Amino acid sequence: MHKKRQGLIVWFQHMKNVKQIKRYGHLIAVSRNDRYAVIYVDQEEIEDKRMKLERLPFVSKVDLSYKPFVRTEFENAKFDKAKEYDYKMGI
Repeated sequence: MHKKRQGLIVWFQHMKNVKQIKRYGHLIAVSRNDRYAVIYVDQEEIEDKRMKLERLPFVSKVDLSYKPFVRTEFENAKFDKAKEYDYKMGI
């Protein structure tokens, strides 16, 4: 059975807090410079996890990822002959 998951972007203050953020979901990426982490959580639990993360003293804010709600089927996806010619030339 495939569970629907959604990403949470957690903005934090110090890198030492990443270990605590890991406990709330599946850690995907961490940015050292911008101080945020991306974790994935089941969609049924997303509001609960978001509220718990926002209560932590070292968390600045928590954003939701909108990836599950973006359409990935595109209309009028026609193959462009001009681009095919450019690729064959080696440009």
